[in-house]
Amino acid sequence: MKGTEFAELSAFMAVTRERSFRKAAQLLGLTPSALSHTIRSLEERLGARLLNRTTRSVAPTQAGQTLFERLGPAFQDIEGAVKDVGAFQTQPRGTVRLNLPRLAVHRVITPILGDFTTAYPDIQLDLVIDDNITDVVAKGFDAGIRSGELISQDMIAVKLTPDLRMAVVGSAHYFQKHTIPQKPADLNNHSCVSYRWNETGTLYPWRFNNKEQSFDVKVSQSVTVNDIDILCEAALQGVGLALLPESFVQPHINIGNLVRVLEDWCQPFAGFYLYYPDKPHMPAALRAFINFVKLSRRLDKPA
Repeated sequence: MKGTEFAELSAFMAVTRERSFRKAAQLLGLTPSALSHTIRSLEERLGARLLNRTTRSVAPTQAGQTLFERLGPAFQDIEGAVKDVGAFQTQPRGTVRLNLPRLAVHRVITPILGDFTTAYPDIQLDLVIDDNITDVVAKGFDAGIRSGELISQDMIAVKLTPDLRMAVVGSAHYFQKHTIPQKPADLNNHSCVSYRWNETGTLYPWRFNNKEQSFDVKVSQSVTVNDIDILCEAALQGVGLALLPESFVQPHINIGNLVRVLEDWCQPFAGFYLYYPDKPHMPAALRAFINFVKLSRRLDKPA
């Protein structure tokens, strides 16, 4: 069906419901003369008179009444569909697709998951755990969570956590056989387990800095893997040293399963941010999630 044909049928339905060209024209944003011309075009195209007009009233002919009754359910479905889509803009319902690394799940999402799903039972969270640097727009995500250093400038970003730090760790068993490195260059004498992004094949850099300089150290990998859980497990088993997020390995450090080294050379970097594209019409479900996360972050701050 052409757009003009649909417009003609919409005009006919409005006039028949209102029994008035003037009232129907007001609803459609047309002049009465333009509306009358549209109805005449429809009648000429169908080859049948649809409305009987007098100076005081408008009523459908038998053909017009038949057409009105046949079109009624279809137009109700269309109006209902449009209303349902509009509800996504005003009522928090639907799916929010979120791309985020494994560490962000534990730091940001897990603490609020129960409260959020209770507050918004009509919103479905689709969480895709992804440690790669993913283009959330190209992949069809509503938003993402990443370190602030990895977010492009055309995104809106909301800070979620304090700055992060990496930690070089090895098992106590490993250090029974190897000397503790005192400076990053000493890593050349150690076996290391490293993270590799599976999409690009790039190794996560062993980057160190102090107040004066920042540099990468090329380490000798005994194991490379694209999962930080396995990376940590390899370090726990004494396979080699690993470079992992501080908060991820701190529990193991606290109980003595892992020993941290080169701490002074691991300086803080930008923490996790929630980021999303700047769009004129944000779905209500996404807006509700963003506002909930913002509020939870404020409540977590000490008074």
